[in-house]
Amino acid sequence: MLSKLASLLVPYFGPARLLQSNAVLICLALYSGFVVTRGLLPRFYKFLPSDRGREFTISAEAAKGKPTGAGVVFISFFVLVCIVFAPLSLVQGCIVALTWITMLTGYLDDRSLHGWGEYRKALLDLAVCLAASFVLYYLNPPNADGVYFWFPFVTGTVKIPVAVFIIVSTVVLWTSINTTNCTDGVDGLSSTLVLIGLGMMGVIFYIVLGHRDIAEYLLVPHLSNGASWAIIIFALFGVLMGYLWHNAFPSKVLMGDAGSRALGFFIGCMVLVSGNPFLILATSSIILVNGGMGLLKVFLLRFFKIKIFANIRFPLHDHMRKNRNWSPTQVLIKFMIMQLLISAGIFGLMFKVR
Repeated sequence: MLSKLASLLVPYFGPARLLQSNAVLICLALYSGFVVTRGLLPRFYKFLPSDRGREFTISAEAAKGKPTGAGVVFISFFVLVCIVFAPLSLVQGCIVALTWITMLTGYLDDRSLHGWGEYRKALLDLAVCLAASFVLYYLNPPNADGVYFWFPFVTGTVKIPVAVFIIVSTVVLWTSINTTNCTDGVDGLSSTLVLIGLGMMGVIFYIVLGHRDIAEYLLVPHLSNGASWAIIIFALFGVLMGYLWHNAFPSKVLMGDAGSRALGFFIGCMVLVSGNPFLILATSSIILVNGGMGLLKVFLLRFFKIKIFANIRFPLHDHMRKNRNWSPTQVLIKFMIMQLLISAGIFGLMFKVR
């Protein structure tokens, strides 16, 4: 919206052309998201449901009674910031809308007195993931003849058949949603890890994939709309920082399923838009281990009666707190350090060793 308005103002006011700069729009989206969420989120506490405490979660009583479901607020702010600052294409508008819908399914669960069943939530997640997969395959430029992936350690791209893309995309998105949701158990942990992933993807889209010369030098496909995706990413980055301001230990508010599911969905979408599904390892390795291994443990036990990791409590942050006596701050800082080290290493491997 802002860039279109600027194009009308330029003939009458030259400096308005700055509002057509992607770098300026990234900064405006980031700072606006932070300021709005930081300032307005507390005003919505009284409208949010209260946390009931999570069964089997360490220190569940500490969270009980706090306002939860704050994702309904900051994801809505994210949508508004995108509308104002990002020159949204059809596919980008669809992904932003589906992020909001994913948030809504989580928020309705947060508000439910008894909570929704696992299978009901899984089916809702599956429906959203399938919708996003079809959007990304049939609406996402720049290749009119299909979707192409690029992979680590090799040059060139591979055309992906529609059935393969839908399956891979749905699995990546569903996994990202649920592992991010499982990681939301320590004040500031999930949001901090997602911030690292968003920051990395924002840099990748704006500086690497979105820059023709750099993409050519690194032998990766150039993404013509990479800069506009970066604006959207940094809009969420700013909004999430505004939420983290209030969620830092000891938290005053919790994001709930409304926030964690939407964040996981969006990160998964950005990985797929990048054209390299293995980038999920750079953005979410600790999230995948922390939450994903617990999902695998439950799945194998429930459906195949296979017991693995019997001596390890999941999510892993609960194991570190109960069995290793880590404080919430130690969990946050050490998990953050591990994710930063992993992200930097994988970034170097994927973009330079080709």
